[in-house]
Amino acid sequence: MIVPATPESVAAAARALRDGALVAFPTETVYGLGADASNGDALQRLFAAKGRPAEHPVIVHVASKQIAMRWARAFPAFAGALADAFWPGPLTLILPRAEGVIDQVTGGQDSVGLRVPAHPVARALLAAFAALGGEGIAAPSANRFGRISATTAQHVADDFDGEVALILDGGRCAHGLESTIVDCTHAEPALLRPGAIGIEQIAQVLGQAPRAAHDDAPRASGTLATHYAPQTRSRMLSRDALRDALAHQGGPRAHIAVLAHSLTQPPSFEGTWFDAPTESALYAHHLYANLRALDAREADEIWIEAPPDGPDWVAVNDRLRRATSRG
Repeated sequence: MIVPATPESVAAAARALRDGALVAFPTETVYGLGADASNGDALQRLFAAKGRPAEHPVIVHVASKQIAMRWARAFPAFAGALADAFWPGPLTLILPRAEGVIDQVTGGQDSVGLRVPAHPVARALLAAFAALGGEGIAAPSANRFGRISATTAQHVADDFDGEVALILDGGRCAHGLESTIVDCTHAEPALLRPGAIGIEQIAQVLGQAPRAAHDDAPRASGTLATHYAPQTRSRMLSRDALRDALAHQGGPRAHIAVLAHSLTQPPSFEGTWFDAPTESALYAHHLYANLRALDAREADEIWIEAPPDGPDWVAVNDRLRRATSRG
């Protein structure tokens, strides 16, 4: 049930979390599907609702760096510097898990993902949950496992109608892509997933860019080769390849759905055409809504014009590569 995010509905959502139910709420990145991170039964319901394999860890949302430090047995200086710079905000830190953090949160690993969200509704929910004795809210993205993330309350309802106690409607998410994830379990930080906080911003804080993730990096949310994917077969094509493909339009009577950002719709095109923003932050903001809308057209294929390769587009390209890896 979608409800406006009022003080009364936020309090009701906190009570639902305390009682072991699932609630969905907005963050500045995407909507999260939340459960009490200390309640194993609630986490089992969360994994079952998403269809998420048990070995895939979830991110724990907390209200402050001080609380995050209780969930980690070590908090390196560079992790503290990143937290001070970017929390509250779209950054997840992977840290050695503290004693007492349950396996359902970590996927059985010796690490835990922690984030302090900035969205006022998320922060109000954490405060209301804390008033009831709660602390961490485990909240992967509020979508079926491997599918397109939710950036509006209606997206959540489309995926989980009747399976969630409350869906707090806080409007469309500001960033539209999931948080940047940095591994802080080794001597040097490593980037596991790009997001709204770019490598350059991290380098400004640390004096060096994070290294690329090694094979020994912990598992983290949203890093599978195939993820964020429409159900419709999807392909990412360069501008020239898309232009050539459009000349043939996928064969006789094929229904093609296109997401383009620089090409214009040919006069003879008979499928579904969406024009994406040409600015990277706006493109990211609308990406999942565009993919969901294209997927709903039940086309034979979705063709996506590849975005530029510049530093501002790293997170967008990461999501699109994963979304189209089956194509």
